[in-house]
Amino acid sequence: MHHRWMPTALAAGAMLAMAGCASPSAAPPALQVYAAGSLREVFTEVVAAHQARTGQPVALSFGASGLLRERIELGAPAHVFASADTQHPARLAARGGWQAPVVFVRNGLCALAGERVPVASATLLATLLRPDIRVGTSTPVADPSGDYAWELFRRAEAVQPGAFAVLDAKALQLTGGAHSPKPPAGRGTYAWVMEQGQADVFLTYCTNAIASQRELPRLQVVQVPPELQVGAAYGVSVRSDAPPAAQAFVQALRSELAQAVFRRMGFVAP
Repeated sequence: MHHRWMPTALAAGAMLAMAGCASPSAAPPALQVYAAGSLREVFTEVVAAHQARTGQPVALSFGASGLLRERIELGAPAHVFASADTQHPARLAARGGWQAPVVFVRNGLCALAGERVPVASATLLATLLRPDIRVGTSTPVADPSGDYAWELFRRAEAVQPGAFAVLDAKALQLTGGAHSPKPPAGRGTYAWVMEQGQADVFLTYCTNAIASQRELPRLQVVQVPPELQVGAAYGVSVRSDAPPAAQAFVQALRSELAQAVFRRMGFVAP
């Protein structure tokens, strides 16, 4: 009996040892999310909550929306593309392989001004037109923020004829381009640009302006008056062959849980 039992016991022990060495079920592969730079702070928080809730890892890549779209067109492995406009994801959808974008949040333009610049919402246009005021913007085409700034210039033309030509000529495209200087690690782009004295007034998203003022409290955040305001609709698109986790992530962005975080950081509902 003893000799008959030993092989059985040894076999059982080997099976137990193998079971102990077997790796647990592998975590799902990371969802590749490409997102506009203006979403960095809010997406970092929203994604952390989403990962904790679902167990789905998410890899975030940030940049100017137009540059991200170009990377995707060249084969970058994005599953989800969250743009600061709807045009760039719609362009991907038109080429095929991507779903039509859905607006998931909105933003607006604000003016970020240095501490010594005398400016208010009602006098913003007059301040922008002053010859001694350097106006900073992002880079059109590469970054929707730059496109929105030029839309503001076109609205200014309707308010004051001749304004567009002045603003178009004087605007300094300081950020958002493929070769725009990058701030040091840990620094926000717009607070750094203003601290470096590269512009007197910088037109950017209100969320960026608020974050910049938190980083550099002496900066002024000036609301753009209604006649000049340009609304920024953020569109999100999913690659057609993306895993189901991609669509679940988009649904999470539109949930009340995520929208509350967006509101807290200065965005508005879609």
